[in-house]
Amino acid sequence: MRRQRPSVATTAASPSLEVYNIIPIHDFLTEHPSLRYPEVRAAAAALRIVGDLPKPPFVDFTTRMDLMDWLGLLFGFQIDNVRNQRENLVLHLANCQMRLQPPPLHPDGLDPTVLRRFRKKLLRNYTNWCSFLGVRCHVTSPTQSRRQTNVVLNLRRELLYVALYLLIWGESANLRFMPECLCYIFHHMAMELNKVLDGEFDDMTGMPYWPSFSGDCAFLKSVVMPIYKTVKTEVESSNNGTKPHSAWRNYDDINEYFWSKRALKSLKWPLDYSSNFFDTTPKSSRVGKTGFVEQRSFWNVYRSFDRLWILLLLYLQAAIIVATSDVQFPWQDRDVEVALLTVFISWAGLRLLQSVLDASTQYSLVSKETVWLFIRLILKFVVAVAWTVLFSVFYARIWSQKNKDGRWSDAANDRIIVFLKLVFVYVMPELLALVLFIVPWVRNWIEELNLGVVYFLTWWFYSKTFVGRGMREGLVDNFKYTVFWIVVLASKFIFSYYLQIKPLIAPTRALLNLKNATYNWHEFFGSTHRIAVGMLWLPVILVYLMDLQIWYSIYSSLVGATIGLFSHLGEIRNIDQLRLRFQFFSSAMQFNLKPEEHLLSPKATMLKKARDAIHRLKLRYGIGQPFNKIESSQVEATWFALIWNEIILTFREEDLISDREVELLELPPNCWNIRVIRWPCFLLCNELLLALSQANELCDAPDRWLWSKICSSEYRRCAVIEAFDSIKYVILKIVKNGTEEESILNRLFMEIDENMENEKITDVYKLTVLLRIHEKLISLLERLMDPEKKVFRIVNLLQALYELCAWEFPRIRRSTPQLRQLGLAPISLDAGTELLFVNAINLPPLGDVVFYKQIRRVHTILTSRDPMHNVPKNLEARERLAFFSNSLFMNMPQAPSVEKMMAFSVLTPYYDEEVMYRQEMLRAENEDGISTLFYLQRIYEDEWVNFVERMRREGAENENDIWSKKVRDLRLWASYRGQTLSRTVRGMMYYYSALKKLAFLDSASEMDIRMGTQIAPEQPRSYYTNDGGDNTLQPTPSQEISRMASGITHLLKGSEYGSAMMKFTYVVACQVYGQHKARGDHRAEEILFLMKNHEALRIAYIDEVILGREVEYYSVLVKFDQQLQREVEVYRIRLPGPLKLGEGKPENQNHALIFTRGDAIQTIDMNQDNHFEEALKMRNLLESFKTTYGIRKPTILGVREKVFTGSVSSLAWFMSAQETSFVTLGQRVLANPLKVRMHYGHPDVFDRFWFLPRGGISKASRVINISEDIFAGFNCTLRGGNVTHHEYIQVGKGRDVGLNQISMFEAKVASGNGEQALSRDVYRLGHRLDFFRMLSFFYTTIGYYFNTMLIIFTVYAFLWGRLYLALSGVEKIAKDRSNSNEALAAILNQQFIIQLGLFTALPMILENSLERGFLPAIWDFITMQLQLASFFYTFSMGTRTHYFGRTILHGGAKYRATGRGFVVEHKKFSENYRLYARTHFIKAIELAIILLVYAAYSPLAKSSLVYILMTISSWFLITSWIISPFLFNPSGFDWLKTVYDFDDFIAWLWSRGGLFTKADQSWFTWWNEEQEHLKTTGVWGKLLEIILDLRFFFFQYSIVYHLRIAEKRTSIGVYLISWGCIIGIAAIYITTIYAQKKYSVKEHIKYRFIQFLVIVLTVLVVVLMLQFTKLTVVDLLISLLAFVPTGWGLISIAQVLKPFLLSTVVWDTVISVARLYDLFFGLIVMAPVALLSWLPGFQNMQTRILFNEAFSRGLQISIILAGKKNT
Repeated sequence: MRRQRPSVATTAASPSLEVYNIIPIHDFLTEHPSLRYPEVRAAAAALRIVGDLPKPPFVDFTTRMDLMDWLGLLFGFQIDNVRNQRENLVLHLANCQMRLQPPPLHPDGLDPTVLRRFRKKLLRNYTNWCSFLGVRCHVTSPTQSRRQTNVVLNLRRELLYVALYLLIWGESANLRFMPECLCYIFHHMAMELNKVLDGEFDDMTGMPYWPSFSGDCAFLKSVVMPIYKTVKTEVESSNNGTKPHSAWRNYDDINEYFWSKRALKSLKWPLDYSSNFFDTTPKSSRVGKTGFVEQRSFWNVYRSFDRLWILLLLYLQAAIIVATSDVQFPWQDRDVEVALLTVFISWAGLRLLQSVLDASTQYSLVSKETVWLFIRLILKFVVAVAWTVLFSVFYARIWSQKNKDGRWSDAANDRIIVFLKLVFVYVMPELLALVLFIVPWVRNWIEELNLGVVYFLTWWFYSKTFVGRGMREGLVDNFKYTVFWIVVLASKFIFSYYLQIKPLIAPTRALLNLKNATYNWHEFFGSTHRIAVGMLWLPVILVYLMDLQIWYSIYSSLVGATIGLFSHLGEIRNIDQLRLRFQFFSSAMQFNLKPEEHLLSPKATMLKKARDAIHRLKLRYGIGQPFNKIESSQVEATWFALIWNEIILTFREEDLISDREVELLELPPNCWNIRVIRWPCFLLCNELLLALSQANELCDAPDRWLWSKICSSEYRRCAVIEAFDSIKYVILKIVKNGTEEESILNRLFMEIDENMENEKITDVYKLTVLLRIHEKLISLLERLMDPEKKVFRIVNLLQALYELCAWEFPRIRRSTPQLRQLGLAPISLDAGTELLFVNAINLPPLGDVVFYKQIRRVHTILTSRDPMHNVPKNLEARERLAFFSNSLFMNMPQAPSVEKMMAFSVLTPYYDEEVMYRQEMLRAENEDGISTLFYLQRIYEDEWVNFVERMRREGAENENDIWSKKVRDLRLWASYRGQTLSRTVRGMMYYYSALKKLAFLDSASEMDIRMGTQIAPEQPRSYYTNDGGDNTLQPTPSQEISRMASGITHLLKGSEYGSAMMKFTYVVACQVYGQHKARGDHRAEEILFLMKNHEALRIAYIDEVILGREVEYYSVLVKFDQQLQREVEVYRIRLPGPLKLGEGKPENQNHALIFTRGDAIQTIDMNQDNHFEEALKMRNLLESFKTTYGIRKPTILGVREKVFTGSVSSLAWFMSAQETSFVTLGQRVLANPLKVRMHYGHPDVFDRFWFLPRGGISKASRVINISEDIFAGFNCTLRGGNVTHHEYIQVGKGRDVGLNQISMFEAKVASGNGEQALSRDVYRLGHRLDFFRMLSFFYTTIGYYFNTMLIIFTVYAFLWGRLYLALSGVEKIAKDRSNSNEALAAILNQQFIIQLGLFTALPMILENSLERGFLPAIWDFITMQLQLASFFYTFSMGTRTHYFGRTILHGGAKYRATGRGFVVEHKKFSENYRLYARTHFIKAIELAIILLVYAAYSPLAKSSLVYILMTISSWFLITSWIISPFLFNPSGFDWLKTVYDFDDFIAWLWSRGGLFTKADQSWFTWWNEEQEHLKTTGVWGKLLEIILDLRFFFFQYSIVYHLRIAEKRTSIGVYLISWGCIIGIAAIYITTIYAQKKYSVKEHIKYRFIQFLVIVLTVLVVVLMLQFTKLTVVDLLISLLAFVPTGWGLISIAQVLKPFLLSTVVWDTVISVARLYDLFFGLIVMAPVALLSWLPGFQNMQTRILFNEAFSRGLQISIILAGKKNT
């Protein structure tokens, strides 16, 4: 915390000393790579055209100041805001001018086209706002003139408009969430700017016009602060978001106030602070909710998506009418046809319901200023009533006429026609909507007209809103998603009719026709059996309303898989398939990643597109031989090798592969005069041996035949040639120059070359000798690799080789004289008796690393018999290589050069999560002796081995040395395998690394690229470099030279740094970094370390400055200055107040957004990662912004995610599989064909300058926007944006790995969806999207959660219905009187439909099949089932249902920190109970009691098979809900831990607690917290909760009549007497509790006496009743099943009525009984856990299920060692 205001010294500092962010615009004389670009100078020079602008008074306006400074002084903007936006504007204009096609004639001057396009884009929302309100736009168009003066003035004016908006935006802080509020501010400030520019005079003073406010921080104090304080006051009045949304204004309400002209009239300019808009006005007189009122109710789901529910309900009605008739088709019977007309009455009734809901939820919008809204609400209600009455009357007239005539007479038919005419009038608006749906562009055009007549005509249907207009898609997209939904709906309706509705008609009739049926209890509603019929139909209707979700899931999976197939996903699924296509892969990489020159003519562009398509086809299907082209061009081969090797070396730096695997995978640069591409060793393995065997077999065949056989494999051909050329080079290399031996060898090789050219090899040589030569060559290479280098052995081997080649290899053996004559034998030596090479060996020195590396490569080629299918061994490396190679064969835009690419930023919000794992955290052991490091070593076993190998190469002798010398490396290794900030930063900085290297390759000459094959000494580079890692370790020379020989880094010239910095910025919004620094938190030091090692990283944080009693807040940007070697502050912009008014994460993003740069911004969360090879494709992705998808260009580019936490545990795998299918197949279908993809995944890329003036990249209103990300997608769609999805690039993503973490995450998302259901965004999308897109939107957002809840409700309805039918006696009567099994068939059909939920696994299976193959996908699915994945998914369904339902009903949504750590510790029973008691355990116990009672009293249950078939899915649900928290809990079934857990649970339960006691310490605190949502819920929420709790009384009502003591009496008295028993039990309990409180401490004997008396009396009463009544012991046991649920129902109702009971004696009793119930529930849940813990071997099996084999084995060993240690 700072204690004084920081001095603003930026203006006084000399230009050279001023701190800059990316480019030093303040001083063009500075040596900086970016300043070499003329475009940067041009943009900066354009800002300097101040000219004759009026100088601000009382200020020294120096020549160094530019237009930004002038605006800053004119309106009182902060200096650092001016500096920040100056760089933002200059960078953007320079980047735009670089991309301009054709290039400008004068590159040193700013092209007006660039500025004009930017101004139109940036101010498009403002001009639309002006048009919407019908006010004159204050951005005046430049005059069309060619005079130089006018051109300059026009350019300056446009610059001023753009700069003014950016300055307003840059200082508006929280107001940035309110884009139309910014439009209002800009509107008036632009008006004032125009007056100043036009030289107008002030009417009041007669002086030249000057803005209404200016001076230091004038804009902040005069404009931003008043509006900010109003927002702050409203948020404070919300009681931290717990008050109903309708009671206070959020960001959206305040923003939508500016959608009407009343804002202009009320607020005026300068702002009238006395306006009732501001918080200066009392709450009662202040402007209320605007545009929409969020009311908490389940009816919101109907109200927002009424068209869907109308369709479903009307079809249900029609289907029941047709099914109950005796005709096959409705047109066969006029009665049925007329009966079907009732659907219009229902339709009108549903419209009436909609109007009632509208009026009851939106009434608070009505005020004096919104009278027309009130009129519309009333009129809608009146008209809906009128239509309902009209339809009813005219329908009744039809039947009255028919009944009167006794037949369908002409008069009756005429009345039908009149009714149909009425229907035609009623559906006319729908018919018009249908026409406009068929021609969507007409509707878009009409909605965007902003004409009064349009508003007048649409006033009845829609409120006038600024958003939600012109949202229709193009005709092609329309057709695609319409066909999709027609097929889905047709399938659903056919299935529903034949398998849901029709089978129930016969049982329904049978029930209704039952006469003289006697119920087992007192029946209040007679014996019509309507309740029984309702119970029979209720689950069917619920399934009918829900199963469209299942049909959507099935068809979307099929469509998604088909689209993926045609997108060429999964064509390269593994390394083996990569090997087959590697030769085409090199061409594909150049085709996609190497930029080409832009063609200027459109015709040439079309030709180029056609040529590209054909070339991509050739690459994909292997047509032609593109690698021939590479072979002939050394530059292109080296270009590919440099990129490929950089990827492989990155893998090594990440410890995914070993040093040996690097040698096998890398593609060495050409050397040793080798004539072919030197493919990686893993491709050439075994090929040479195969060629030798072919040569041995075909030793007598012609040369051409043998060579064609060898050339059938490209890799074999290259292996043979490379081996020959390499051996030739090596042998000549180790023989001294100028010796006789050298000339012999040269002549020998020359002879072989001549015979090869003349195709005489098989004629001249005995190819069978090749195998012996091969053996000798292997021995020679092994001797060369031997560190001892025994020369005499090398001499012997060379001599042996010489003899083989000179004498035995030729078919015709030559004599020594003949050999001497040919120059193949020495003249001075006797070849027969003396050895050659004795004095001719000259071995290269040991320091010649490249030579010996190549020797190892040749040795590998010669010796390898292994096909190397397991290279690389690491699964992640294999998957990444496969995906990267596959993606290059997919369709993607052509990459531009780095200079011409779109610039972008990455933004990551960070609060206080782990930056790096600390040493003590890695070493800390849990109760099993398992440390985090041990866990990681087992989970990532091969990566640990690679890490140790790297550390040994860097100086560590053993693993102990790593702890002492390489601690930071160790911490980084562990952090890179967790979900830490350091992992995210490393991943995102790969963008910077990739751009630098691509920039070099773009601009490199042929000579520069050829330099890649040469070795030049340079200063050693840190292994973790500034562009990819985080350490200062120096590598060994051997490693460095290896890196230099094959990578790009050593070739960089320095200018690439400027290119990369101009195109990429990474900002991490570390909100509390200032606080971390102030208190010396380790995270501050670690963040500084990250900045130090990543030059493109910037940290934005909030700084609080205390000035006496006041606190000022600043948004600060810092970087690490590499020259000064310290952190420096770049910008400090004052905020109007505390940052957090709404949700924390979007507020954090928003404050840092002003420091981002570029055309695009990628939102990355802190649990994400990136890869170097994916970063290479970012240029391609950004080009998609220029392509039209449908009728619009994209504003969000959706990016695929790769979940990297799948290997941690089985739970993580289940979560990963579920998430992967959602972020790939799910998003693919949403984008195309459904066109409703929003913003789900964090790595999506936003069009920055599209979102910047439209509210930013998220929404931040408290509670309602708790799922802040998706609202960016909603906002984008409502404002006419377009969201696409691209799968040729992926970003890593971590997911929660423990059940408790996952459950909290599911709770957070489900609660967020509950809040979305109330939001205005969902309501508007539900009404403004066309019908089929609305269906897509519903079933992929809140509909998924709503239908999940309906599935659980269906189980409840089914079981409660069966219980009612069994206990009432209806089931027995129906069974006795009916011989058919139709009722049973209907029941089993319901069960079958419930079990259709299995189809939700279909997306996962299909996506896996697509990307990994069908059999692996099926095997994975089977493995998951064996690891009990179904338990997990069923358990998650319960979590989603509970939190979604509770949030809609009561609220209480909040951000839940799930944690990012590893789950290796055992969770105690009490913790699991606290988390899942209300969400799962109690619900499961309730269902279990229902099933037990049903089993006892149902006649159908007497047949065990029928009972099992009916209830198996329900028992599975109960089992999974109770056992899952322990099944997926490490050591969940360890007997000793279970015993300790029980003791801990009892201690927690009886802990008294206190004022500051936490929930994990005391049951009482937890119990109170569980009721928090009931404090904030409304009257309707409480009433519905009480109604739902009444179901518990049904047990008592139904069971007491079945007791023997009741003697089959059915009077109401039996039930009332049972309540007397409950009162008696309560009295006994209260007496005992009272006695305990009064006497247990001081008068203990009296307390014991009262206890004894109560027990004796109770036992006496029971014994007397057993003796003198028909009460039995069984009755007593069964009574428990009756009274226990009643007690729980009473407690649940008491909790709702807490405000009334809190001050009474009753409340203490409620608490006491509730504690006993939780003890009872806890024991029920503990019982199966204890049983399974007692069973031998079950714990080991559970560990194997939960973790992979390596960790399971390690865990057992660790426990054994821990036991030995303890003994």
